[in-house]
Amino acid sequence: MSSRRSYPSDLSDAEWALLEPLIPAPKPGGRPAKVPRREIVNAILYVLENGIKWRAMPHDLPHWSTVYHYFRKWQKEGIWEKAVQALARQDREREGRQASPSALVMDSQSGSCQELCVRVCVRGAYRS
Repeated sequence: MSSRRSYPSDLSDAEWALLEPLIPAPKPGGRPAKVPRREIVNAILYVLENGIKWRAMPHDLPHWSTVYHYFRKWQKEGIWEKAVQALARQDREREGRQASPSALVMDSQSGSCQELCVRVCVRGAYRS
């Protein structure tokens, strides 16, 4: 991790270990990534948890346009949805239940909090 001060929204090492395999790695053969994926995810979580505008991100986090680019790219690619599903399966298996639920209840706001749900799923899996 970088030398910047940590924020309460930052992922712990254990949380990052759960989420890292679900986040796309930089493409091989291209330019090396300037910003580590963990810092991008930490910045996304900072925005989501603090309810701020992208441009209002603290200057010790990666530039807002970089963070927003990856947030939208991964959203369009379904990365957040896949991460929520994978973490939920892991959590259910850890609790000794079937990986896929047999029923689902969804309200009108369930689909709108997908990215923040990644954080809840990671934290839920980590607390065991």
